[in-house]
Amino acid sequence: MSIFKKQTGAGGKSDLDAKAKALASEPDEDSKIARMLKSMPRWRYWALAVLAVTMTVFQLYIKLGTPLQPWAQIPLHLCYALIIVFLFNPMAEKCKNKESKARQLWWIYDGFLIGATLFICWYFLSHANALNLRVYNVDPMTTLDITVAVLLLFVLMEAVRRVVSLALFVVILFFMAYAFFGQYISGIFRFAGMNFAQFCETLMLSQNGIFGSPLSASVGTLFYFMVFGAFFSNCGGGGVLIDAGMKLSDKTAGGPAKAAVLSSGLLGMISGSAVANVSTTGVLTIPLMKKAGYTPEEAGAVESVASTGGQIMPPIMGAGAFIMAEMIGIPYMDIATAAILPAVAYFGAVFILVHLLAKKKQMSTTNDALKYQGSPILPRVYRLVPIILLVIMIFAGMSMPRAAIYCTALSIILCMLSKDTRMSAKQLMETLIEGVRQAANVAIPTAACGIMIGIVVRSGVAVKVAKLIGTSGNNSLLLALVVAAVGCLMLGMALPTVAAYLIANTLFCSAIQGLGIEALVANMFIFYFGVVAQITPPVCLASFTAAGIANASAWKTGWKAFFFAITAFIAPFMFVYRPSILLIGTVTEILISCAMTACATFFLAAGVAGYMGKNLSAAERVLFFAAALMFIMPGSMFDLIGIVMGVVLVAWCLIFSRRQNTAAV
Repeated sequence: MSIFKKQTGAGGKSDLDAKAKALASEPDEDSKIARMLKSMPRWRYWALAVLAVTMTVFQLYIKLGTPLQPWAQIPLHLCYALIIVFLFNPMAEKCKNKESKARQLWWIYDGFLIGATLFICWYFLSHANALNLRVYNVDPMTTLDITVAVLLLFVLMEAVRRVVSLALFVVILFFMAYAFFGQYISGIFRFAGMNFAQFCETLMLSQNGIFGSPLSASVGTLFYFMVFGAFFSNCGGGGVLIDAGMKLSDKTAGGPAKAAVLSSGLLGMISGSAVANVSTTGVLTIPLMKKAGYTPEEAGAVESVASTGGQIMPPIMGAGAFIMAEMIGIPYMDIATAAILPAVAYFGAVFILVHLLAKKKQMSTTNDALKYQGSPILPRVYRLVPIILLVIMIFAGMSMPRAAIYCTALSIILCMLSKDTRMSAKQLMETLIEGVRQAANVAIPTAACGIMIGIVVRSGVAVKVAKLIGTSGNNSLLLALVVAAVGCLMLGMALPTVAAYLIANTLFCSAIQGLGIEALVANMFIFYFGVVAQITPPVCLASFTAAGIANASAWKTGWKAFFFAITAFIAPFMFVYRPSILLIGTVTEILISCAMTACATFFLAAGVAGYMGKNLSAAERVLFFAAALMFIMPGSMFDLIGIVMGVVLVAWCLIFSRRQNTAAV
């Protein structure tokens, strides 16, 4: 992935603007990691290198060789991740004075954490056979079992605090408190409680606990794709995707904004992180969008919306999609296939929106300063072969981890063909360390969410939430979906996408399925809202980062992004009522859904842009929104009303604008 220097100006006066500026002033992820590796003591660098190599060998062995017992390979994966996190983020680095006693004490503390992790690793490797034969909730917890559970909980929570977010740390503490004090709550959420041994058993030895399905997905799939993403990006593939987006749109009105949509969508498939995507592509596209005529808030909003959408863009979606496949028990490609039409609608709406805004602002298409001036793209297209081959392999039936392994090796081979991308042994090692670090940072929240899932399942909270939503659904399915959507948004604002999806899956998914909705549809519904929460005020880090780069108001940028991404808030309701949008159903049903989705997308974009051949009045914009919302409702009558309303509005606007132009001439 190319490394670019950010161009930021003075920030705003509000706290939100200050936060946006701070986020934007951070170096992009690749630059930051390279600097960290260069500046850290050699013993830490080589320790991380050894851990990265041995963890990779372990992951290759269990996938290409002989898998270990689950009670050995899953804990070993987590222990690797914990040690890597502590070495990458030592508390001693917070102390500026290298000779201070506080720094020495922090190193002792980190040494204790690493030693505790090694003890936990020994426990699971030496007791794997016994744990495999153990009967949950029947066999008693020994003193050693409880000791290991306490140490595991402590080191995992500390890792969450360091590399995930304080919000997730607090949410987990809330659930843990509920496990012990739920018996003192009155009403539907009253829980009989559990003793300390039951608490430890639930979190450590339950199939719904720390070592449950989410962490299994991290071991079995996510690790390989995180490493592949690091090598693909650093070996030149990421740069080609960005440049391709710039080149394809540099001769049209609003070209830089369209480049942001294309390049961020393509790169987002690989990075899976909205903030990292904004930091990478935004430093190029946002200044160009401002130069083209977009306001700073509009430029930041377009970039944050496009970057966030990468997590729902097939064929390689965010980490949440891989975990969804594990949770539902269906092939990942079924999920990727189902996500095609909603993703096209999402990016299509943003693309149409920026085009209409460009027309509204009468932007020039002949400004040479906005045209792509980089290296020719065609001679570099071969660098995209790994991702193309990855898709072909997965569709052909090859397992996803094996396909990712082969394409990682191909990325390394291809990068050696050109002196521009050729990497030294040290660069290859640093890329491997970066990929393993990303995998570790995914393993931590997936394991931590197991704490909440275990408590929710044992306490019956999921059943109680299902009853509440079911009661709402008896009166109105739409009301029940709105309740679930709001819950998902609230979780997504505070937590990373993976954590938000996992908790929402536990709390809301069974409730939505209880209303007669298929498992895939219900999971896609909550997954979408977990993703778009990243650009939903008041907490929207992707928008804050883009606002800092654009030197714009963070608050205004966040709300602009919210309205620009309005399709993502409507699409989940559409595919609940129309599962054929997820390519579920007959060919006729799918074709009709494609047409209705296209109409809804176009009308929404026109309403948000406020332009259709002419500037729209407030009443005309409301009518465009109303026409788009008709397609959410089930029944052909609503479709007909929406089509008629939209066509009449478009015709009226175009005829009126033509008359205005004729009169002006």
